[in-house]
Parts: sequence; structure tokens; C-alpha cells
Amino acid sequence: MIAKSVRMLERMRHQTGLFSAAAKEVKTGYNKAWIRDNVYAALGLEAARNKKAVVKTYRALLDIFLKHEYKIDWMIAQPHPKHAYRYIHARYDPLTMEEISEEWGNKQNDAIGAAIFKIGELESKGIKIIRNQNDERILQKLVQYLEAIEYWHDADNGIWEENEEIHASSIGACVAGLKSISRIVDVDPELIRKGTDALDKLLPKESETKETDLALLSLIYPYRTVSDKQKKTILKAVEERLVRARGVIRYENDQYYNNGSEAEWTFGFPWLAIIYKEMGRPDKYAFYMDKAYCAMNEKGELPELYYAGTSVHNENTPLAWSQALLIAAQV
Repeated sequence: MIAKSVRMLERMRHQTGLFSAAAKEVKTGYNKAWIRDNVYAALGLEAARNKKAVVKTYRALLDIFLKHEYKIDWMIAQPHPKHAYRYIHARYDPLTMEEISEEWGNKQNDAIGAAIFKIGELESKGIKIIRNQNDERILQKLVQYLEAIEYWHDADNGIWEENEEIHASSIGACVAGLKSISRIVDVDPELIRKGTDALDKLLPKESETKETDLALLSLIYPYRTVSDKQKKTILKAVEERLVRARGVIRYENDQYYNNGSEAEWTFGFPWLAIIYKEMGRPDKYAFYMDKAYCAMNEKGELPELYYAGTSVHNENTPLAWSQALLIAAQV
């Protein structure tokens, strides 16, 4: 099962090391590369101990940042932006690394936090991502970028790329990223404190309009940036309000692929399984792994989502993020 999932994941990887969000041939735009999705896809490679591929993916992300360094410099020089186009873009052509200019809710601060979090963590494990002074320079500038946008109270589009709000999952990703990368580049502790304070004030809500949200699981895994009390509160709310038969809804009244009720996202099950495995709860781990296996389609793939209450999934299959979390849950 692990080997099959790894093969599925690797089919979504391009020669640059970047992953498409879903199968390369899909027509929905999910054949493009997202910064965040590549971080989550690489979790599967890391779990499968494919160090060479992990390194290639993160170096490709560094190459994206270096290619668009002028944009980061602009933000640092003229902070507090009003326009979304000034932010580091969320999506890229996986071969040329050019921005996909289409408006897509591209203010996604968590993606930057996610990238620097894992680069710092991998380096601390002895997995060499940073090649040279250019990489160190761009990582330092990403820290300055987060300061320039004042990430701790910046309204972004969040993980789900929707309305601009202050999102706990975005703040938490940046806090985790800054802590992790501080072992490599200079990070003012005050920059971390501002994020931690803002996160504590916002939790257990994801945002002003969302009391609970699947995105909050990221604060438990992979970021591990919440207290035990906050973790339990998040899990209780997600399990009581968001878990469904074939997946976990993102939040209540979600309109994306809504057929009268919220779509059911498959990666919620392996995500919960990973968390409960780390918590030493084999009963809950087995429960969510069983639900993950049951959410596979006839090809053994985990699609992005199922229409509520049905066995019909959308065309984004397999989803790299889902397959990667399934690998991480199984290892």
C-alpha cells in the first residue's frame, strides 16, 4: 500500500522536483505547482525516506523564491501592501517556475511559513537543503518579508484561498517557520512573540467567520505550535463538527463543490490519523486509517473530495496532498 501511494505521488512530480497539485493531465488548473502543496507533498517523500527527492523539491522552491527575488525586495522596501499582486505568488508553472497570473486568492502567508519551517527542520535533521549564500540570502529575505507584511495581523486568503481574513492557520505557520529558520538566519524574537500573542488571542477560532476549520489541524501537524489544551480543543471541534463519511469538510457552510451540503475532503482522515499516532492513541489512529482506506476510489487513489453524501468525487485525483499524508500516516 505504501509503495503504491509513493508511485502515485511520484507520477505527479516534474523533472524540476516540483509537484502538480493533482494528476498532471487534469484540466482544472491543478496541474500547476503550489508552494504549500509542494511542502505537504514532500512530507510523503520524507516519510518514504526518499531524501534525494525531498532535497530536490525544496531546492526547487528556493529557486522559485530566487527567480522572483525582485518581488520580495519590493515588499521589504515598501511594506504594508494594499494590493494582492505584491505578495509572493501561490502558484507556478512546475517547469518554468513562472507565476500563474490568474487571480486565485494568492495572498497565502501560510505557504511562506510552511516552506521555511520545513527547510529549517530538515537542515536540523542533517538533510542539506541550503546550497550556497544565495539560498541563505533568500531565506533571510523571507523573514524580512514576513515582517514587512506584518503577518501577525495581515488579512490573507489562507489555506483555502478564499476571502481575506486574519487566519490562525496562517499565523501559526509563520510562527513555526520563524522558529525553525532562526537556527539558520537572523530572526528577531519579537517577530515570533507578536505571532504567538496573536495566535493565542484568535484560537480556538480559525478566523472571525470560522469557529472551527480543517486548516487548524496544521497547527498540530506538521507545525506542532499549539499547547496540549489548544490541541484538544481543536480536535474536539473538528471531530464533532467537520468529520463526515468520506472525508472532513473544511468548515461549515463551505460552498466549494457544494451539492446542497459541504464537500468531504479525503486528506482529513490521514491527517487525523497522523495526529493520533503522534499522541499515542492507536485506537483513534486505526479508526481514521480505516476511514482513509474506505475513501479511496476504485483505482486506490485519494481524490481531493467527494460530493456530500455520495460516492462521487471531483476530477482532482489523485491529490498529491492526500497521497502524501496517507504515506506519512502509514509509515
